[in-house]
Amino acid sequence: MNHPKNEKIAGEEPEVVADGYSIKGGEDILALQDIDPALNAKMHLVNNAIDEIGWTNYHWKLFVLNGFGYCVDSLLLLLQSIIATPAGYEFSPSYPHALTIAVYVGMLLGALFWGMSADVIGRRFAFNVSLFLCSAFTIVAGAAPNWTSLAVFIAFLGFGGGGNLIMDTTVFIEYLPSHKQWVLTWLAAWWGLGQSIAGFFAWAFLTQAKWNCPLDKNNVPIGVCGYDNNKGWRYLMYTSGALVFFMSIARITVIRLKETPKFLLGEGKDEQLVQGFQEMALKYGKTCSLTVEQLDACGVIQSAHGKSKLSLGELTVHFRGLFSTKKIGLSTCLVWLSWTLIGLAYPLFYVFLGSYLSSRGAEFGSPSPSITWRNYALVNISSIPGPMVAGWMCNMKILGRKYTMVIGALCTMAFFFAYTQVRNEAQNLGFSCAIAFFLDIYYGCLYAYTPEVLPSAHRATGNGVAVACNRIMGIISALIATYAKTATSVPIYVCAALFFVMAVVSASFPFEPYGKRSS
Repeated sequence: MNHPKNEKIAGEEPEVVADGYSIKGGEDILALQDIDPALNAKMHLVNNAIDEIGWTNYHWKLFVLNGFGYCVDSLLLLLQSIIATPAGYEFSPSYPHALTIAVYVGMLLGALFWGMSADVIGRRFAFNVSLFLCSAFTIVAGAAPNWTSLAVFIAFLGFGGGGNLIMDTTVFIEYLPSHKQWVLTWLAAWWGLGQSIAGFFAWAFLTQAKWNCPLDKNNVPIGVCGYDNNKGWRYLMYTSGALVFFMSIARITVIRLKETPKFLLGEGKDEQLVQGFQEMALKYGKTCSLTVEQLDACGVIQSAHGKSKLSLGELTVHFRGLFSTKKIGLSTCLVWLSWTLIGLAYPLFYVFLGSYLSSRGAEFGSPSPSITWRNYALVNISSIPGPMVAGWMCNMKILGRKYTMVIGALCTMAFFFAYTQVRNEAQNLGFSCAIAFFLDIYYGCLYAYTPEVLPSAHRATGNGVAVACNRIMGIISALIATYAKTATSVPIYVCAALFFVMAVVSASFPFEPYGKRSS
């Protein structure tokens, strides 16, 4: 089968050629890697069908409902750092960073479990279940009677949310037409929204004297700090859990997700795949010329699964598929390295941003909780436009995905170094907002790049390991916080250096997805 390499013009609708084999829109990213001839041929036909149907209201619904997962992931990640101090006043923990470690351990296990299982049993189950688990354990955590139980519940909500970033990008990209793959970057704007919600909830519940223990000028509780006079952090958890529950209900009522076409392709369920496309085309007034006979003519896929799904061999197939050629193996390693590096830089800046802003606020004469949490919310709001700008940049031929990440990383590095020279409150807030904006240009594009370059049959596994690497570094960051003073500018220098390395790694990626279709 010939795969013509036609030029793609950014922003234009792809022109489908009626023969069902070629399309104006670029080649499949992994088409020339010779992994599995039958898989390559069938993937090309499936991508043609996706492009023929194009963008529909179904994709808008997926954008919002997958965005909920991003929102919840960032919300839950920040909640533990926000409530750690007020809950600590009440429980007097011997290890104050236990909640940070708990949430990252939960998310680490969740990323591996949901990622690997999604390649074995499908994407649909994790998509529908994960948010319910998050909401239940968030609410239960708000009623925790002691520090140990709180850490356990935080770990469980982390496990439930650990697969969100994996499922959201995997599900979305496996429905996206090629000329809209850049929209995957926009999903990360929901991440910033989740951060902002966490900041506003903290501003609302942790600044009210009636819900929080009275503190002296050294932030030490005055008198006994117990359940009756310290309910602010509990109300924060209840409210967040209720919001996540609403999102989980929306996921199963607004859209009844069917299994993604590229997962069905790997399963050999060609009839079900074609039927799904035909139903979508009929519902949204589109055309779909793909037939079961065309797929059958391509042969039988041999590389997607092992002999038995309930065996160690099944997992081996998915890991081996991420290194099936030298180029794919290099790509996988560099992607995992990027997630590892950002996994250390991100929490050093965000998870401990509250203590750093508080210390800088005190230095600038604004130590009040209201000012601290106001700044926290504003910084998080500033991260929302970052992925949207990244989406525009990565759809430019001159930049593509790789150099959008390079620019985002280098700009973040520059503002980190400049931040150490801050001398007043306005500069403090302004530079914090700038860092959040540019950091999410890099992070948002990395979120999108990762599933674009991973093979579809092993996409969730590769994505899961990438996120797991990120979570491991989050655990390490908590250990660093135990023995280092994070209210100093040292983490700022460390983050700046890490972003320089990330820029170099991004420029070294072997695949550039611009103008090509995910395989």
